[in-house]
Amino acid sequence: MPELNGTNPAMNTDSSADRPILEPGRNCWKVEHASRLATLVDAADYFSAFAETCRAAERQILILGWDFDRHERLHRVEPGDELPDKLGAFLAELVRRNPRLNVYLLSWDFNMIYATERELLPALRLRIQAPPRFHFRLDDRHPKGASHHQKVVVVDDQVAFAGGIDLSRWRWDTSEHKPDDPRRTDPDGKPYPPFHDMMLLVEGEAAARLGQLARERWRRARGWKVSPPAGVEHSPWPERVASGLDNVRVAIARTEPAFHGREAVEEVSRLYLDAIAAAQTTIYIENQYFTAQALGDALITRLAEEDGPQVVLVLPEKTGGWLEQMTMDVVRSRIVGRLHEADRYDRLRIYFPYQPGLGDDCISVHAKLLIIDDRLLRIGSSNTSNRSMGLDTECDLAIESSEPHDKVARYIGRLRACLLAEHLGCEAQDVIQAMQAEGGLIEAIECLQGKQRSLRPLDCEVAAEVDELVPETSLVDPSEPFSPDYFIEEYVPKSRKPQGRRRLMLFVSVVVVLFGLAATWRWGPLQSLLAPDRIGRYLASISSTEIRAVVAIGGFIIASLLMVPVTLLAIIAGLVFEGWEAFLYVMTGAMAASALGFLGGRFLGKGVIERMSGASIERLSKRLAKRGTVAVAVLRLVPVAPFAVFNLVAGSSPLGARQFLVGSLLGLMPGLGAITLFSSSLSDAIQSPSWSSLAIVIGLGTVLVGAAWQVKRWLRTS
Repeated sequence: MPELNGTNPAMNTDSSADRPILEPGRNCWKVEHASRLATLVDAADYFSAFAETCRAAERQILILGWDFDRHERLHRVEPGDELPDKLGAFLAELVRRNPRLNVYLLSWDFNMIYATERELLPALRLRIQAPPRFHFRLDDRHPKGASHHQKVVVVDDQVAFAGGIDLSRWRWDTSEHKPDDPRRTDPDGKPYPPFHDMMLLVEGEAAARLGQLARERWRRARGWKVSPPAGVEHSPWPERVASGLDNVRVAIARTEPAFHGREAVEEVSRLYLDAIAAAQTTIYIENQYFTAQALGDALITRLAEEDGPQVVLVLPEKTGGWLEQMTMDVVRSRIVGRLHEADRYDRLRIYFPYQPGLGDDCISVHAKLLIIDDRLLRIGSSNTSNRSMGLDTECDLAIESSEPHDKVARYIGRLRACLLAEHLGCEAQDVIQAMQAEGGLIEAIECLQGKQRSLRPLDCEVAAEVDELVPETSLVDPSEPFSPDYFIEEYVPKSRKPQGRRRLMLFVSVVVVLFGLAATWRWGPLQSLLAPDRIGRYLASISSTEIRAVVAIGGFIIASLLMVPVTLLAIIAGLVFEGWEAFLYVMTGAMAASALGFLGGRFLGKGVIERMSGASIERLSKRLAKRGTVAVAVLRLVPVAPFAVFNLVAGSSPLGARQFLVGSLLGLMPGLGAITLFSSSLSDAIQSPSWSSLAIVIGLGTVLVGAAWQVKRWLRTS
């Protein structure tokens, strides 16, 4: 980041009478001294600094990530040294060359919804490739539905990186974000859109504290302790990175969900709210999402004040994939709509970074940045989403000025100017001068906007038809693991909770029992009962075709009601029965189970809904009833709740039975049919290999992929 002189006087109000924003034990974990600090904007600079730091490691490299790709290249701007350029081979070679060095790499044990975006079996492949002192594990020690989202690298407890960038594919880019940069390709050689993010680099006690955090997470995930490095002689600070600040105090804020007896940690959420409340002139946010209800409410409060701060949000024009666009973008539009309604004094601007030549693509804003006045800088892994406030594991760093115009305040002002200059296609000094001349952040941005690379107003509104199809925010973007307490808190108004308590508790108990049964088949003895060979032997012993069909369909119904995933049941049916017979049994069983669940919801939920006027579940029910068949079909294609639970909720809504059944048939048939037929054909090809059976498998596989692509395309354009 270039050294710049001067900041906007309007941005440096007298805050000496205010108490500090950062409070250890409340909105941050620890505040530690850093001998040096720097901000790395965009992954080209981060990857280069990471490689240089790791080359200087003496004893220990700790890596925490949401994702990791061993084939990702580290150097694309300039050639590296004699070490391998691919990430996995690079780290493995460092360990081979240094007999005292250990590498500990912990990555999220991802949800299968991301399987197409990630390398398969990375742990096995790295174990084959890497020497014994290269430890790589996938971390699954979190509540169901949660993820480990921290991005932290600690080297010898001397230097640490923390922020929003994973050591993975689709991250590398320069701050130019050129639309046709030939270097911006993934490990498979495929180009991807521009990517904007940042990391903080710290040295000293702050790095050592992050090392403690990383080792504790390793202990929880793997069950054994990693000792701190001893005997380190030199700091591995990368020489090519100039220190932006010396001798500064750095706060560490975390999110950790309650799990296995550990209490929840919500420092990230509290720091966001405290910082927004303390803002005097400006709130500047860059983030991947904006779906957090609490943050939206906090900004609405500040916008309603006559003399409140200006609020500037820089968000992506659209999020990455079709699923996010169909869910998170819709939730974002609802919150942004409320912000605009509250902006009676015209102090809100929401932009996206525009780069000509991108066509249908856009710059992926992946940053997690908050700047309050010239007073507080916060960079980390947390999105402005409900998940980051309570469900996912997060780690943010923050610095705070102690008085106006001190070195920290000047650094924060310069960084904001550099970021805006990147987005506006100008120089940082131009931003500073515009702020001085125009008197405010919004005025400066509007003065510098152009027709080429620039910040453009973001229209977050989505079509009413799409908005009606997407369920409430708490289902799409939950803030904590699902539980009976969470269900009651989200869906029952406080003033009406005592009413209909027996029916409500009965409904909640049924849902809890369903989830308990799901856990039983997944981890208990029921799992062994689903072995295809055992099922096949039992059905073969039944001589009557009619009785065998009744048993197969009945077993499918019972298993689905016990929360066994219907996709798994479809695969088992495809392995046990022949093609069209398996398809008939699967669809008959799925539709029968849907009808039974719908009737159960009708019986259990009708009284509850009548007593929950104004609750979220009532609004969701009305949307289901209004959109009818289309809503059910889409939610079957993109399931937001387990099969049996969705049937109950649909039954408790005003949705008609015919609409539900037709929508279920349309939504279930493509996916379950393709899975069943493909499994059956694959089984035949394995047992009796021939050119014809192989051709059938390839043909069905092609149809399955093509159908999935068509559904994805339809959802994207709907």
